[in-house]
Amino acid sequence: MRTVLAARYETSGPQIGALEIVEIPRPDPAPGEVLVRVRFSGVNPTDVGARSGHGFDTGHAHVVPDHDGAGEIVEVGEGVPAERIGESVWLWLAQWRRPQGTAAQFIALPSAQAVALPAGASLELGAGLGIPALTAHRCLWAQGPIRDLGVLVQGGAGAVGHAAVELARFGGARVAATVSSPEKAALASAAGAELVVDYRTQDVVETVRAWAPDGVERVVEVAIGTNVLVDAELIKPFHDVSSYGRPDAPIVVPRPLMVKNCGIRWILVYTMGEQPIADAVAEITRALEAGALTALPAVRFPLEEISLAHDAVRDGALGKVLVEIP
Repeated sequence: MRTVLAARYETSGPQIGALEIVEIPRPDPAPGEVLVRVRFSGVNPTDVGARSGHGFDTGHAHVVPDHDGAGEIVEVGEGVPAERIGESVWLWLAQWRRPQGTAAQFIALPSAQAVALPAGASLELGAGLGIPALTAHRCLWAQGPIRDLGVLVQGGAGAVGHAAVELARFGGARVAATVSSPEKAALASAAGAELVVDYRTQDVVETVRAWAPDGVERVVEVAIGTNVLVDAELIKPFHDVSSYGRPDAPIVVPRPLMVKNCGIRWILVYTMGEQPIADAVAEITRALEAGALTALPAVRFPLEEISLAHDAVRDGALGKVLVEIP
């Protein structure tokens, strides 16, 4: 039997979540699927949390982690055009409700979940799209088009925040971003944020109000428990704050949200629905073709050090953590 290298962990028992490098059977593409030779696996906080039992139950005893990645299509299943063989692709939600994610040399998955990368877009960039870019798109477009609107991205140097800044600019919006250090400020500025606010040294409400006196129509929020009072002050009436992070503190809903007829819109990429994902993939593709999306600085680990890669994400590494697949 043909085997491939992969990282894997147990979902129960005394060794729950402990990653090991193993050989698993090389998958074959089923009808409607493609087989991808993975080159980079992108690690997200949700991948790390799942190993500790804080994610969704996959129903499988062993799991190969990571939802995002990039590589080349090497084989197609029945019903998939043979012309797809050789395409460089980025992968999304590869491990959702499945026993195998992208931390393996090969993965078979539905053709739609392997999206062609345009010429000039690197595999490293592709491996960092997936969850961050899909989430960012939904946060921005859930209430409709964003052209000429004001957008505040809380946490503009993280993976979702970086994608939100670039997608918002590509969509024609004006963008402000908050950060916590000069290094992160440089990343947010390079992504296209018109205003960058260091929340540790500046008053966010005062600074953003000077930039957008009437407030903003979109808030992309990473830490809703901490920032809800600020968001309530800055969001315009009849618009929602889009929160994609697990609440980091108890939420006391501010009265301004009620007065303004505003709400908190929760964004979870796994369950946001087929059409929003299709819309996001289409817009991400247009942005890639226009050269509007760039990669965060890569923090690379070889497959045998995937545990360290997951630790780096848990510890808040600056940049995108990628696992190089041999």
